[in-house]
Amino acid sequence: LFFCLKLKMATDAAQAPTTSVAAPQKKFYRQRAHANPLADHDFHTPESPAHVEWHKHFPAFRKAGDGCDASHQVEFLDVGCGYGGLLVELAPMYPDTLMLGMEIRMKVSDYVRDRVTALRAQHLGSYGNISVERTNAMKYLCNYFQKGQLTKMFFLYPDPHFKRAKHKHRIINTSLLAEYAYVMAIGGIVYVITDVVDMFQWMVRHLSEHPLFEQLPDDQVRADPIVPKLYESTEEGQKVYRNKALGQNHGDGDVRVAVFRRIADPEA
Repeated sequence: LFFCLKLKMATDAAQAPTTSVAAPQKKFYRQRAHANPLADHDFHTPESPAHVEWHKHFPAFRKAGDGCDASHQVEFLDVGCGYGGLLVELAPMYPDTLMLGMEIRMKVSDYVRDRVTALRAQHLGSYGNISVERTNAMKYLCNYFQKGQLTKMFFLYPDPHFKRAKHKHRIINTSLLAEYAYVMAIGGIVYVITDVVDMFQWMVRHLSEHPLFEQLPDDQVRADPIVPKLYESTEEGQKVYRNKALGQNHGDGDVRVAVFRRIADPEA
């Protein structure tokens, strides 16, 4: 009887569903810090937003067919999401909001995908609202999002491209801001943060000069619950603060944040 009982317990344990999925280790996904955004990369790019297979990114929000529930579209976009730290921070804060990270580096995007898979298995019912796509946001943003779809965009510690000849590679520039304005909803928010003063001034100047964005005053920035998450949620942010303590920053060590709102098109 005792043997049969032990056998039954072992059988039940073997048949029971498991949620033990190990988190990925970064040491197996390391890649150089930046990639050339103007180089040709091998991406699987959808023809249009209607061709994006969102049901594969967010199966918990899947409807009948090959899409997501009509009431759920991606609203938050982290451009150059790195290892996904911001997405993981925001997921429980906004559990009904779909969020996507775009990352150009293959190994890094693989890490984020495996990290999300592990989190979903370890915390059943959670983290189903975040995902990652390996792509080049500078080239293919409008292949993923409809006009006025996004309510928040994040640019955390972007590559400053110090050399003047490389400024065309910067993720904030006049032509790209036109695309960001197109995919953002009226009232949508853009967050930028960096420890490089020249890059900060560049981003603020370009956003301020664009007719469809206005900078939020300091009191509104301080009241935004997302802003505190911008500083050290990402690996790049954590590295900035580590290096600041050692006096080894490539910037001046002071982290600066600016927040802008997408405003309505001026009347013709």
